[in-house]
Amino acid sequence: MVIEIGPGLGSLTQVLADNAGKVLAIEIDKTLIPILSDTLSGYDNVEIINNDVLKIDINSLIKEQGYEKASIVANLPYYITTPIIMGILESGTNINSMTVMVQKEVGDRMRATPSTKDYGSLSLAVQFYADVELIANVPRNCFIPRPNVDSAVVKLSIRQNKEFDVYNEKLMFKIIRAAFEQRRKTLLNCIYNLCGFGYSKDELSEILTSCGFDVNVRGESLSLQDFVKISNVFCNSSPERCNSSSE
Repeated sequence: MVIEIGPGLGSLTQVLADNAGKVLAIEIDKTLIPILSDTLSGYDNVEIINNDVLKIDINSLIKEQGYEKASIVANLPYYITTPIIMGILESGTNINSMTVMVQKEVGDRMRATPSTKDYGSLSLAVQFYADVELIANVPRNCFIPRPNVDSAVVKLSIRQNKEFDVYNEKLMFKIIRAAFEQRRKTLLNCIYNLCGFGYSKDELSEILTSCGFDVNVRGESLSLQDFVKISNVFCNSSPERCNSSSE
């Protein structure tokens, strides 16, 4: 089964319907529903849902259709692309993959590696849940009217088994966000400045050193596995503070 988010006028929906057993097309704009209904009237394997995908329980939707897993295809307004993608990834939705068209800069950030300008908290968040593959770059002159940005089609293959053994995911992502909110500062200072974290600089220095990192290391040079290691050491050093710090 394929779930299409933002089918618009239904051009892509028709292609999906020709190749999938079932297509659920979720469209928030009620004015497009009559057009979609007319365009897709010849397909008996398409169901149109007029709703906001951010308000839908996709897990329940998949189960109601009698499927265990689904794939997602989306061509979204760029200003809400990241909230939708992260909302689906973080919810543990039963999906195999997400193939989305995004602003090229967002696609670059999703695929970025340490010590590059595009590398940041989005890179780490997406790569924690999925393998990221660039399918195609889409220049702005492919569209009418011509937008001000280039686009990219990116496929996120969802990890079916957790690759990273993280004791406290909330704590890890809190550390990651702190590391990139002031990316030119050392990781030690970024963590120290976290509100309510409760560790002295000496304690933080000891933890980073025990992980094999220089106390002057910056978050932008660390891999996802490095952040897993650091957050796990925090949890081992003080389980009570680990839990309270992630709240």
